[in-house]
Amino acid sequence: MKGLSSATVLGLLVAWCALTIPLSAQAQAPLRTARMPTTAREPLFEGTPALGDLAVEQVVQKPEGAPPTPRHTGIVAMMKGLGTDVKHLPSLQNVFILGVGGGLALASHPFDHGVNRRLTNNHTAETFFKPGAVMGELGTLLGGAAAVYGIGRLKDKPKVSHVGMDLIRSLAISEGITQTLKYTTRRERPDHSSRNSFPSGHAADTFAFATALERHLGWRGAVPGYAFASYVALSRMPANRHWLSDAVFGAAVGVVAGRTVTVHGRAYPVAVSYVPGGAALMFTRR
Repeated sequence: MKGLSSATVLGLLVAWCALTIPLSAQAQAPLRTARMPTTAREPLFEGTPALGDLAVEQVVQKPEGAPPTPRHTGIVAMMKGLGTDVKHLPSLQNVFILGVGGGLALASHPFDHGVNRRLTNNHTAETFFKPGAVMGELGTLLGGAAAVYGIGRLKDKPKVSHVGMDLIRSLAISEGITQTLKYTTRRERPDHSSRNSFPSGHAADTFAFATALERHLGWRGAVPGYAFASYVALSRMPANRHWLSDAVFGAAVGVVAGRTVTVHGRAYPVAVSYVPGGAALMFTRR
């Protein structure tokens, strides 16, 4: 991996996306819905007890898989979609994800200095993780996303251009959140080079990229995508550019960004419902 260039990484990234993106439409799984009961006498499902008086009604749907391909995937449609993404950012699910990410970042905070001290003094770790700086930088990811989008447009493959469009929008949302937090929190980097350490942009962008791929490609995109994102996030400690807690919260920001772009009102595995005296987390699976 020594001497790895941005062009090499970009080429590998585009090749991987081209091999994994399905070029033919896939059948969508039928949706099943369940209505939350509104009275104590009405059970949630047949054979189960009632939950008690409920002031709201919640519709829970099973995950649909790949987002439906829009009619238009041009530049104008991309810009309009980006505006819609921003409107969809405030949601209970996103608050939940960021809450979990914040909790994990807080839990890892006491280990920040110890982890960096061990990894920066480990030649093997430094060598192994060194390519992560190039692989996870915004230019590499944005170049890969733009190449996928361009191939789809040139070859008139809406599903391919749709993937590229969502990757670009996910990176834009990720960068918007990340840069806002960086220059609000003003946390100093481990190497004392600047005060924009929290959260990690590399972690946020690669997890946004991986989340968008997971929604489009399922496990074919999730396994290599999240493995790649985890490698990049971890690489920031041996490089002494970020603390462990920076990378942990950056990953949560990336998941929120990728999820926001690809869900837009469609079913998601985690839902929050209000029940008498509190709230309930609801998980659905296919």
